[in-house]
Amino acid sequence: MSAEATNPGNPGAAGRKRGRRRLELRGLRRIGRAALLGPAPRDGLPHALEHVAKVHRGHHPDADLDTLAKAYLLAESSHRGQLRKSGEPYITHPLAVTLILAELGAETTTLTASLLHDTVEDTEVTLDQVRDLFGAEVCYLVDGVTKLEKVDYGAAAEPETFRKMLVATGNDVRVMSIKLADRLHNMRTLGVMRPEKQARIAKVTRDVLIPLAERLGVQALKAELEDLVFAILHPEEYATTRSLVMEYAARPDPLAAIAQRVRTVLDEAGIDAEVLVRPRHFVSLHRVRLARRELTGADLGRLLVLVTEDADCYAVLGELHTCFTPVISEFKDFIAAPKFNLYQSLHTAVAGPSGEIAETLIRTHQMHRVAEAGVIALGNPYAPTDGADAPEGERADPTRPGWLSRLLEWQRTTPDPDTFWTSLRDDLAQDREITVFCADAPSDGTGGPSAAGGAIGLPAGASCVDAAYERHGEAAHCCIGARVNGRLATLATVLHDGDSLQLLMAPDSAAGPSPEWLDHARTPAARLAIARWLAGPREPGARPASPGEAPAETPLTGRPTADHHRSGAGSVTPGSVLAVADLPGAAVRLAGCCTPVPPDTVTGFAVRGGTVTVHRALCPVVARMAATGRQPVGVRWRGAGQGGHGCRVTLLAEAFSRPHLLADLTEAIASQGAAVVSAAVEPPHEQRVRHTYTLHLPNASGLPSLMRAMRQVPGVFDVLRAGRARQAAAMRP
Repeated sequence: MSAEATNPGNPGAAGRKRGRRRLELRGLRRIGRAALLGPAPRDGLPHALEHVAKVHRGHHPDADLDTLAKAYLLAESSHRGQLRKSGEPYITHPLAVTLILAELGAETTTLTASLLHDTVEDTEVTLDQVRDLFGAEVCYLVDGVTKLEKVDYGAAAEPETFRKMLVATGNDVRVMSIKLADRLHNMRTLGVMRPEKQARIAKVTRDVLIPLAERLGVQALKAELEDLVFAILHPEEYATTRSLVMEYAARPDPLAAIAQRVRTVLDEAGIDAEVLVRPRHFVSLHRVRLARRELTGADLGRLLVLVTEDADCYAVLGELHTCFTPVISEFKDFIAAPKFNLYQSLHTAVAGPSGEIAETLIRTHQMHRVAEAGVIALGNPYAPTDGADAPEGERADPTRPGWLSRLLEWQRTTPDPDTFWTSLRDDLAQDREITVFCADAPSDGTGGPSAAGGAIGLPAGASCVDAAYERHGEAAHCCIGARVNGRLATLATVLHDGDSLQLLMAPDSAAGPSPEWLDHARTPAARLAIARWLAGPREPGARPASPGEAPAETPLTGRPTADHHRSGAGSVTPGSVLAVADLPGAAVRLAGCCTPVPPDTVTGFAVRGGTVTVHRALCPVVARMAATGRQPVGVRWRGAGQGGHGCRVTLLAEAFSRPHLLADLTEAIASQGAAVVSAAVEPPHEQRVRHTYTLHLPNASGLPSLMRAMRQVPGVFDVLRAGRARQAAAMRP
């Protein structure tokens, strides 16, 4: 990294006192000594590369070490004479980064690029030379890391910084892996920096790079980065946690006794398993201490059980829950439903003989490698296949998580860097995910288009609005409601892990979200899409209906087409209530916010697409549009006073809460020949409840008798049209 390179003639930089906070990996001291010996080969390998090669061969026995040796010789000769701010030869930095990646199981191409990752930026080596010597793949990775190093990490530049970062690295997750290893080594040696610079680098690491490590599943890097940041930004809490660890180190470890008993139980059951005690890192211990206020010896670690096959994981779980007392609330199955970052494991907790609670992780050896190294453990995702080559500029990456694709889409569609930065940080801050199962919507007049069923991942606390945009993208603007676990629900409903969801879509693409949706959207994808729609030209106050209302601006019998009947004063949708607008060539739609029917007094306003939306004169939207200076368009009922056409209307029944109220109201509606399009029931408040119905009436003249029949239902004290109900609610204290 260029910021670490220094002129050897600068005695202040070379002689600065080395006061470091670091957690050394195996072999780093050997690397530093070997680097001073120079590049002289021994048994075909440079001295400094021997430990890296040994670790790499442990993961990849057939690895081509000649390529690594050639890369090291180029890096060493290029960086010769450069020193780090700590006074060490600069080559120790790329060697340390390469060792970090080698211990995580990175393949040879990634290690080659990590050895060369600073050569193009800090030396005379060019990308063309790297391409000629090592091929296009290594050149691509070195170029990606070089672009990151040129980015300014100053606070004022952060929004544009990370937009560029995603552009530079989004097409290859290995670039991010090298960057994370580079940051880890720099954090280990951060003690040579001024305290204020340490804090600035630690904050960027905390806010962006640690969440990126979590997203990539590289838990080994994430845990150490968290501890290093913790020591810099919260030194007192770090010291307290460290002292607690030292205090408990002198006591008997209760987890060791439980682990031995688990080994005995699994051995008697004939299950070949490795049982380990896995210590928690300092940040994890600090979080446990805050949650439980007091630590026990068993809180300092967790049991890790490693087996060979997936089925063995469940066999181990069965034995543990049979021979120990399980804590059922602690059970999670991330094998059947893996996390967004490829993590798989069974989580449980059991009580030991003295009442200690031992949290236990059960996974296969392969799951463990992926849990520690994430995408790094999956090898080269771009290895040649028999399939067609990817399009120019695109790299087909089977390991690229969905969140990364979303971030790349946001940076392309969000021109404002500050908005993108906020969305990025919001997404990275979401550290817990739920799984929701989407079902196909019925193919009726209200369901509209629906995506195929399947599981979708959402952040904890996400609502139906978030699910709609995750499943449908921009088409979610037409969502009018949802069924959660089979029950009608508002779009504001917060979803929980394992919920079954059915999204209801309006058949009219002219419907759109309301500003209130932003209050219920948790995911940046949903918020950005809603904000883009609201910023475009639209009718002020227009919104889609809730599950109890028809969607705004929805035609009564489908979308207008080229064969609409035309009149000199406007057009009407075939088969709908004959409303006519005094605007030549305009299609007429009835607003879902107030659902006007003959003989209501109505007015109209032109909206995008050349459509005139008809509102009742008393609709609150009319007043808002008039306040903004929008000019009304004259509209009238064709054949005024003749209510002989089908129509849709939204009614709100105010009632005292009682059993069977919904059934009685539905029966009264059916007795009047009306069909229920959708319905919603708000939670009771002070023994009062509100039912909202969107109904289709065969004849508009039957509306008064329908409202009378609903008012006669016991417990109902008022039935109102949708627009009037909102006005009444606004006047209530």
